[in-house]
Amino acid sequence: MIQIGEKIPAATLMEYIEVEGNGCSVGPNPVDVQVASAGKTIAVFALPGAFTPTCSAKHVPGFVEQADAFKAAGVDEIWCLSVNDAFVMGAWAREQKTGDKVRMLADGSADFAKATGLTLDLTARGMGLRSNRYSMLVKDGVVKSLNIEGPGKFEVSDANTLLAQAKAGV
Repeated sequence: MIQIGEKIPAATLMEYIEVEGNGCSVGPNPVDVQVASAGKTIAVFALPGAFTPTCSAKHVPGFVEQADAFKAAGVDEIWCLSVNDAFVMGAWAREQKTGDKVRMLADGSADFAKATGLTLDLTARGMGLRSNRYSMLVKDGVVKSLNIEGPGKFEVSDANTLLAQAKAGV
């Protein structure tokens, strides 16, 4: 499992872009994790699935609500990762009104989740291999804080916990 002080693994996530601009075409676009995080401070949070109850009611809304506070604390971007496809993440972004506050990134084949060792096997519940629920602060590609939830919990990966770590310069 990835540890504080380690570089995030090489992986390509996908992002659904609805509006053409800045050279990005409409539709799913690849996001090279190492390139996209280079020289930036990123607040990353991952969750088991789009449109699921805790994720939709608490996890994403907390980061959307605190987006300005994260920026004030020196965070360049907020990323939400889930083992879903880019089209689902795009639809969820619309439903959650993430706008330019949270990048909704698809880890469709769970490559990033596997590479970090932060997978959650929900096969028995009909959902297959997913990402564990966690948050991490990444500076220039290096993990500075990591908050991993226990099974079925939502206690340490919330926006307020990661925001406090960002403010503390962790």
